[in-house]
Amino acid sequence: MKFRKTLALGMAAVMTMSLTACGGSSDNSASSNNASTNNASTNNAPSDNASTNNAGADTTDAVTYASIKLGEDYTDLIASIKFMHHKTDREEDGTMARLVEEFNKVYPNIAVQTEGITDYAETALLRLPTGDWGDIMFIPAIDMVDLPDYFLPYGSVSEMSELINFADQWKFEDNCYGIGYMGNAQGLLYNKKVFADAGITELPKTPDDFIAALQQIKDNTDAIPLYTNYAAGWTMGGQWDAMLGAITTGDEEWLNRKFTHTAEPFKDNGDGTGAYALYKILYDAVANGLTEDDYTTTDWEGCKGMINRGEIGTMVLGSWAIAQMKEAGDNPDDIGYMPFPISINGKQYATAGPDYSFGINVKASDENKIAAMIFVKWMVEESGWCDLEGGYPISKTAPTSFVFDGVNIVENVSAIDDEADLMNRMNSESELNFNAGGDAKVMAIVEKAAAGVPFEDIMAEWTQKWNDAQSSLGVDVQY
Repeated sequence: MKFRKTLALGMAAVMTMSLTACGGSSDNSASSNNASTNNASTNNAPSDNASTNNAGADTTDAVTYASIKLGEDYTDLIASIKFMHHKTDREEDGTMARLVEEFNKVYPNIAVQTEGITDYAETALLRLPTGDWGDIMFIPAIDMVDLPDYFLPYGSVSEMSELINFADQWKFEDNCYGIGYMGNAQGLLYNKKVFADAGITELPKTPDDFIAALQQIKDNTDAIPLYTNYAAGWTMGGQWDAMLGAITTGDEEWLNRKFTHTAEPFKDNGDGTGAYALYKILYDAVANGLTEDDYTTTDWEGCKGMINRGEIGTMVLGSWAIAQMKEAGDNPDDIGYMPFPISINGKQYATAGPDYSFGINVKASDENKIAAMIFVKWMVEESGWCDLEGGYPISKTAPTSFVFDGVNIVENVSAIDDEADLMNRMNSESELNFNAGGDAKVMAIVEKAAAGVPFEDIMAEWTQKWNDAQSSLGVDVQY
């Protein structure tokens, strides 16, 4: 089936489809904006001049992600598309160019221009409404209700769930609008040799166990027990907030359905679970001198080699960081990944979700929509990019080398449609910004712990802000 398969002028209206926020960038190491052109023109806007050898085709059938057979369909489609992303490191090391080269072996007439953006989260939001981004981008932090205004659906959530993980991460009205380029599991990086040298024979499963393990590292090695990465900023809120929800409560509905309706989400449960226990781990580590000597001097680039060399015991980062730490020195086998040290009824949980997700411009030309759909599917199923990055698998059919033993992988279920933007409004009103750039509040935990401010005072302040936001927005408090 070539391009004589019918085009879909009405694609956005008839197709059905579905991040996490993940919130955060999985690579903030690049120092400059970087654009590479691969067999493509340099126009920023979606290309309108793409041509096909079938301009007069019937255009009544919808093209979906599931309907495309890679290597068989649309192999004579001629188009020029642009992909805007945050992986500037992969622009610089030539990975993007190599991926496009491989893609063009199958689809030689689809030219792909790639543009890497350093300050992606902010830049993407500025360029999104202007259309000055091309045909494919990584979806920035927008409300779910706005997805149809900017992006093309790939298919229904149920249909896409047969093919990919996290099909409901970017969904609206049962349509899937985003597909992750890789997945992240949430937990901790650790150096296996440091743990062994410290005499730690079992991975800690509770906050008390973890703090005790950090103390062993301090007492028995020269390594920094827990590296906060304070100075980088994004490594604070983006990484610690990612542990909220099922990891700390065992409840997959807590984060996106119950949190906003909870009167005291930051109270001490008394059993080492919940948001209180999560953030107190950081507080206790700093207060007990189990982090770097001067948190203001941490170095994101430098920490990669440090943990590889055994100069750091643990860091709270998503699984996306595994590959970077392994590549940073001569000891890749010393890099391990462990569940976050909170247990609920004896079980440990890890959430997994997509990193940034591919979104296709709903205003692109018909040819470019199809070309973009093909490129996204090839990147997800054939490119091997997810595995290269050490990511939790997105495709349910592509091979993967990801291993994360001894933990129950769960998902924080998405909000109900009627409350799709409630968390965003609560974040804005409270200024706490959970999983939405709330670095300042987590950085403040480090600062206040170092200054001796009681942890209970921090949680009381958060509770007051949360309750005030609930009152201001008229939120029904149910829990």
